[in-house]
Amino acid sequence: MLGQLHDPDLHLLRLFVTVVEAGGFSAAQGVLGLSQPSISQQMARLETRLGYRLCSRGKRGFALTDKGQLLLKATRELLVQIEQFRQQANGAAGQLLGTLRIGIAENQDSAVSLRLGNAIARFRQRQEAVQLELISAPPAEMERLLLEQRLDLAISYFSGKQAAFDYQPLFAETQRLYCGQGHPLFTAETVSREQLLEADQVRHSYRFLQGTDAFQSQRSSAQAEQIESVLTFILSGRHVGYLPCHYAEPWLLRGMLRALDSGLDFVVPFTLARHRGQVPGDTQEAFVQDLLAAFA
Repeated sequence: MLGQLHDPDLHLLRLFVTVVEAGGFSAAQGVLGLSQPSISQQMARLETRLGYRLCSRGKRGFALTDKGQLLLKATRELLVQIEQFRQQANGAAGQLLGTLRIGIAENQDSAVSLRLGNAIARFRQRQEAVQLELISAPPAEMERLLLEQRLDLAISYFSGKQAAFDYQPLFAETQRLYCGQGHPLFTAETVSREQLLEADQVRHSYRFLQGTDAFQSQRSSAQAEQIESVLTFILSGRHVGYLPCHYAEPWLLRGMLRALDSGLDFVVPFTLARHRGQVPGDTQEAFVQDLLAAFA
């Protein structure tokens, strides 16, 4: 009786199937490249391992016993399963698997969305079965999720001062100063720097803002981090504030915003951030390659 199945057993079982399909020991000689006595010896060894006869060989020719018929069916099923396993194991060697969680900035430019879509399209052309997750969040929230390793990658503006992260530049975004309908500067023919200094400005808590990054007035009774909140303050007609140019464009076309001194514009670098302590697998490395290619 067979206990554990070893390679020699598989060899004997394959020989057994070949003999049956050839129609007997003599006919199997050419297929196996073995002499009839050698085939007979190996079949006898298999019967010894099993503890029962598999076939009869006499004047009436080659014929399987009832147990031989059962073993033939079981062996064929086993060989099919082994081949399926081999194909799956070989396929997994070149296939990207798993889940990839990517944080992206809120209210991104349509051109950025197109490039990110291009990166995903490139990635989907690979041999992969990966679950991709896109998660929109403010920069501070993305940093927290990266630190907790609940994100694999994050695309946003960061301070660049987190020692736990690696940063790779992707693109830049221009920010401009605006006011809304109802603000005294909205209908002014000219706007002086002195008037801007006296305006009530929405303060950003963005970490990329430093003293020399952008204009700051002498007054502020409003603070916000998310772009939607900054826009709301500006649309109230009581505050001036910075917005990404692409985000302000529709409101400019509707006549609800006015761009102020473009000489006060500043550029925000967007980067790809990864946690240094998270060992990147093949899936993450492949997506990063496609992302950098899309934003090149």
